[in-house]
Amino acid sequence: MRSFAAILLAVCGMALWPFCGSAAAEEAQVVDGIAAVVNGDVITYSQVRALSAPREKLLRQQVTGEELNKKLIELREMALKDLIDRRLVIQAFKKESYQIPDHIVDERMHQIIRESFGGDRNTFIKTLEAQNYTLGEFKEKETERIMVQAMRSHNIKMNSIISPPKVEEYYKKHRAEFTSKEQIKLRMIMISGQKDTANAPAQKALAEEVLGKLAGGAEFDRTAQVYSEDSTRDNGGDWGWIERNTLAAPLEKFAFNMPVGRISNIIDYAGNYYILKVEDKHGGTTKSLAEMRSDIEKRLLEEEAHGIQERWIAGLRAKAYIKTF
Repeated sequence: MRSFAAILLAVCGMALWPFCGSAAAEEAQVVDGIAAVVNGDVITYSQVRALSAPREKLLRQQVTGEELNKKLIELREMALKDLIDRRLVIQAFKKESYQIPDHIVDERMHQIIRESFGGDRNTFIKTLEAQNYTLGEFKEKETERIMVQAMRSHNIKMNSIISPPKVEEYYKKHRAEFTSKEQIKLRMIMISGQKDTANAPAQKALAEEVLGKLAGGAEFDRTAQVYSEDSTRDNGGDWGWIERNTLAAPLEKFAFNMPVGRISNIIDYAGNYYILKVEDKHGGTTKSLAEMRSDIEKRLLEEEAHGIQERWIAGLRAKAYIKTF
C-alpha cells in the first residue's frame, strides 16, 4: 500500500469541510433514488441535494418562479457532475492502492474541532447528530475528501517556471486589469441658455460675468450657489469624485484633460453654458510589468494546473461507465 503522506501534509492546510444544517433538513424531505451509477458505484438523489442545498438556499432568496426552477435544475446538474468526478477520483485512488495514513485523518478531525468548535468535541458530536451524521460517516466523508485533494495534487505534473514571453503576452492582453480607474473631483456651474430664446445673449453675458468673477478670485462653490442652475447648486456645484462616462462626451473631454485647480473657459454645449473646475484627480495609472510579474506568473500557474486537472478528469470519464437517471 503506497502512502500519500507527503502530499497530504500540504493538503491538510486547505479549507475545512463545511457544515450545513439546511442540507440535512432538505435531504430528509427528499424521496431518495439513484441519480447516477459510476463504474458500479451509486450516487443518490439525496447526495446531490445535500451538496447543492447551501447554494439552493441562497438561490431561493434571489429568484422565484420559472427562473428559480430552471436554475435549480442547473445547480443540481452541476452537483451531480461534481459528485461523479469525485467518485472517479476516489476510484482512481483505490485502483492505485494508495492509502491515507490514519494520523492524517485524525489530525484533520482535530483541526475541524479546534477551528470550528473551539476545541469542544461534545459540541462537534452534537452538531453531527443534529445533522443526522454519525462520527463514522463524517470521518468517511472527510477521508474521501482528503483522497480527492491528494489525487488532484498528485496528478499536477507541471513546469513551475512560466516563460518571460508568456508573462509579457498576458500583461499586454490584460493591461486594463492593471490600470486603476481614472477619477476626478469636479465642481460645475451651469447657466441655461434655453430659458428664453430671446434672452439667450443675456444668458451668455451672464456666463461671461460669472467667469470674470471666478478669474478675479471669487470662490467657486459660493459662486455656484448664487448662479448655477445645475442640480448640485446647493452643494456649491460639487459633483464629487466621478469616473469617465459620467458626463456628456464634450464635457468629459474638457474635464479629464484639465489640470487640477484650473477653471475652464465657458463651454457651450446643448444650448447651455458650463464652467468646470477640477479640484483633484487620481487613478488612470498602469502598474508596470515588473510590478505585476509575480502575480501574473501565479495566475498562469493556476490556469495551467486547472487545465491539467480538467484533462486528467476528462480521461477518467472517457474510460468509465457512467449512467445518469
